[in-house]
Amino acid sequence: MKCEIYSFDPREGGSFRMRFSYTETDHSLPGKTSEHSDVFRGRFLELVPAERIVEMVEFESGNPSFAGPMTVITTFTAVLEGTRVTIRCENVPEGISAADHEAGIGSTLANLAAFAERRSHRP
Repeated sequence: MKCEIYSFDPREGGSFRMRFSYTETDHSLPGKTSEHSDVFRGRFLELVPAERIVEMVEFESGNPSFAGPMTVITTFTAVLEGTRVTIRCENVPEGISAADHEAGIGSTLANLAAFAERRSHRP
């Protein structure tokens, strides 16, 4: 997937709106907003530097199984090897299976790790 950022105000109380679009048309699950995309908006509920980000996220969808706000809590814990990043979601819409949600969060964490590792190896 690729991400388009429509608005982004990274402060407590600040909001954001984004679109994740599938880069291939042969994906196994349809998007939540259209066949090939997920549009969502949210608000930063809490920002604690180097510790925690709490967001409220809501998909823009005509399908009621994707309706309602979801809380995403990202925590950062210092460990010997660097930083452990943990993402916990509460009130996940019923249209998102646990397996699909776990795969999406896993992909997000893998992309973050790859990005951080590339940056740490720059001269």
